[in-house]
Amino acid sequence: MKQVERIAVLRGGPSAEREVSLRSGAAVARALAALGHDVREVDPEPGRLALPPGTTAAFLALHGTYGEDGQVQAELEALGIPYTGCGVEASRLAFDKVLTRQACEAAGVPVARGHVLVRADEGWPEGWRPPVVLKPSRQGSSVGLQFVDDAGGWASALAEAFRHGSEVLMEERILGRETTVGILAGEALPVVEVRPRSGAYDYRNKYTPGATEYFCPADLPLAVTQAVQGAALGAFRAVGGRDYARVDVMVTGEGRPVVLEVNTLPGMTETSLLPKAAAAAGLDFGALCQRLLSMALERRRR
Repeated sequence: MKQVERIAVLRGGPSAEREVSLRSGAAVARALAALGHDVREVDPEPGRLALPPGTTAAFLALHGTYGEDGQVQAELEALGIPYTGCGVEASRLAFDKVLTRQACEAAGVPVARGHVLVRADEGWPEGWRPPVVLKPSRQGSSVGLQFVDDAGGWASALAEAFRHGSEVLMEERILGRETTVGILAGEALPVVEVRPRSGAYDYRNKYTPGATEYFCPADLPLAVTQAVQGAALGAFRAVGGRDYARVDVMVTGEGRPVVLEVNTLPGMTETSLLPKAAAAAGLDFGALCQRLLSMALERRRR
């Protein structure tokens, strides 16, 4: 007979991605309850984390600041509660796009040409030509993402990116096919291709129903699929990931993978990209949630 666990599903939180996190948490809670677990939903406050008495593990359905940057992980470790996903240091590193980029470069993982900006009034960098992408270094889920197709749009785009943080990563914009790779227990899941119906895969297209098409497994040659999965695994290992993550990868016209970022707590609704990839590998949503939970519980037993 399977042991019933008291699981705290952490969702909501203080970040710009709160609403998405609430949806992820609700889906996870339903799935775990259907599996027979005693599930309690918790909307955590930074520095004041309180879990229901008897909690045996925490399932993290948080996104963005506090949830994905190592803060809640450190609080859970101080409480002695096992939790799903990456540890403190890997979460901190992967949430910072500049540090992730540095870790990938050191490990030989392909990334786009980049430059770090620290002032909102900086002029167009010498030696660069558009198009480029501006990314707040410590935000998730396309928050503050800006595409600059000509130098005339530089000042307004830079100001908007700096509205979401004190450091901005500028990268060469890679034109090609946008893919994402779920990593589960050290293995790459089938590749998902993301195709916005118009424009780029920004926050609006990511969370507006019907705005983007998804194809899984992606229709790529086998060699390209393997290269994309290899780059994703390389990035996951470079940041010290464990259990699971989702790695976003552009594929150039020549079939070369370029890693964009590592998401250590990706969306967990039944239509999110990691569950789509898991389903293509034969793992339904409930089984995926149980697998993630089981890895955390195994750490407690060890």
